[in-house]
Amino acid sequence: MGGEDRRHRDDAGHQVAEYLAHLAVERNLSGRTLEAYGRDLGRFVTWLHGHDLGLNDVERSTVRRFLGERRDGGLSSRSAARLLSSLRGFFRYLAREGILAADPTADLHSPSLWQTVPHVLSPDEVERLLAAPDTSKPLGLRDRAMLETLYATGLRVSELVGLELAEVRLDPGFVRVLGKGRKERLVPLGRSAIRWIGRYMEDGRPRLDRRGRPELYLNFRGGRLTRQGFWKILRAHGLAAGIRSQLSPHVVRHSFATHLLDHGADLRAVQMMLGHASLTTTEIYTHVARERLQRLYDAKHPRA
Repeated sequence: MGGEDRRHRDDAGHQVAEYLAHLAVERNLSGRTLEAYGRDLGRFVTWLHGHDLGLNDVERSTVRRFLGERRDGGLSSRSAARLLSSLRGFFRYLAREGILAADPTADLHSPSLWQTVPHVLSPDEVERLLAAPDTSKPLGLRDRAMLETLYATGLRVSELVGLELAEVRLDPGFVRVLGKGRKERLVPLGRSAIRWIGRYMEDGRPRLDRRGRPELYLNFRGGRLTRQGFWKILRAHGLAAGIRSQLSPHVVRHSFATHLLDHGADLRAVQMMLGHASLTTTEIYTHVARERLQRLYDAKHPRA
């Protein structure tokens, strides 16, 4: 690596140290606050080093790329907001001091989706999750059918565990759901979900049903499966599938919606399947798709 590259790296670390000293003297910030700023900016400098970039190379797209990768890695909404605030303060200082010609964060707004949309599974992660249960056993058949149902329909966890046999129609392939506000909706089932639900109803559920319960999915005692019980089942299969990111029924629901829109589904159709009262609620997924597309463009296009 050449001397100029090393100077780029040394300069970034040096400017962070100068900025923290400025905050300590001019703004009299507490040691804990300075430590938090230092951690955030240190992660950014490390990321720059890993991409052979210096401060003079940083553009708006560079910052967006960094923030996007952190978000995709499971960054919480609170940490994301603090990280962006740290970067804004740092680059504002560099521009004011004449160290940089312009502030690359000047028109970079905090995405509201950080506070509303959790991590979304990749299609490969979904496939691994669905394949995790041992379908040679009744409980494994149940788990595979539940996971297939959740990803095929995007049901809320309460709707999934409350789903009754009478509400499932494998031919022509849909479920009738009573959602929030007791509003009823019909949600289609895909071929894979139909197949696995059918196998569970034929080979798995009869061996679990000891009480004549109306629910489709039963616990190992033959009773109704609780929301907490399903959370535990999902997390266990997520670990078995090697999914290390935060996993919840809501993440699978969001993955369902995001993957549909990625493949050209109509926004209003997705709204109806999710049971959203307002289209505005569903529109958050278009923001997710746009943000991912923008990061892909910034990362791959030679003139981004």
